Amino acid sequence: MNLCIDIGNTRTKLAVFDATQLSHKETLDSLNLSTIKSLVYNQKIENVILSSVAEIPEEVEVFLKSNFFYLQLTTETPLPITIRYKTPHTLGKDRIAATAGAFGIFPGENCLVIDAGTCITADILDAGGTFLGGNISPGLEMRLKAMHHFTARLPLVKRELGIDQADSTPNSKFPIPNYLGQSTEHAIWNGGMLAAAWELEGFIRQCEQDFSPLKVILTGGDADFFVKNLKTKIFAHPNLVLYGLNIILQHNVEKLEGF
Repeated sequence: MNLCIDIGNTRTKLAVFDATQLSHKETLDSLNLSTIKSLVYNQKIENVILSSVAEIPEEVEVFLKSNFFYLQLTTETPLPITIRYKTPHTLGKDRIAATAGAFGIFPGENCLVIDAGTCITADILDAGGTFLGGNISPGLEMRLKAMHHFTARLPLVKRELGIDQADSTPNSKFPIPNYLGQSTEHAIWNGGMLAAAWELEGFIRQCEQDFSPLKVILTGGDADFFVKNLKTKIFAHPNLVLYGLNIILQHNVEKLEGF
């Protein structure tokens, strides 16, 4: 049984895997020792991997190191994929984990991995399991907030104001998709939201020319929006980063055991 811990800027995700099968998942506002102890004893955990963009509570790390095969994801961690990136020390751990997850799901295939979170990352993993690089752009909320923050008169438009024409939500202000904004709020919403989808469509088209055939895998908190608004065939995987962490952990356990 493996425990995967992903500490982000605002939330912590915990996932328990029985080999490659996800059996339990929790999302927390913060990580604490009592939660970890309760989880590992109830689930009979043997191996743990932790990925963090924030400071790790010292008592948690001491406990994990003392009781389990413990792996913290760093730039030095052995990976099942090869990283070809000019600044590997700056490569986000979530990008590494997501592409490792894609490698586990679609081995031997070219993959474009899109993580739609605070920022939108789009990375290529080739059929040989090599991370070739990718792009980072502002996420949906960031785009809408930036237009308000950096101008004198543009209002702050909430993403919830737009609604799919097939949806009957009563508090929407304008229908989508309608690529011509009919008001300033509508135009800002289109520029922040629909334009992000159009941007990804263009990048997908370019990658399909260079890495055909190509699997497009989508994850992240805003994945649902892009699933509805991208015309490309997409494989949505909400737990791709956690799945990738488990792939990395399994890879290191097998190396330790001599497989």
